[in-house]
Amino acid sequence: MYWTLELASKLEDAPWPATKEELIDYAVRSGAPLEVIENLQEIEDEGEIYETIEDVWPDYPTKEDFLFNEDEY
Repeated sequence: MYWTLELASKLEDAPWPATKEELIDYAVRSGAPLEVIENLQEIEDEGEIYETIEDVWPDYPTKEDFLFNEDEY
């Protein structure tokens, strides 16, 4: 399983919170690339409800990762 920003962006408008099956259904209906669907299918399903993309992809970069804070340097 691999995620990229482009693939993860296909789930931005997903109906959060959602189960694995709901996310797969959303990806299929929205015409997301096959890689998104395959990545979601590879998640070990323990009946969890995912609140955000960060729950699916823990390394998802946030806006803070891209903003330069001059006060820190």
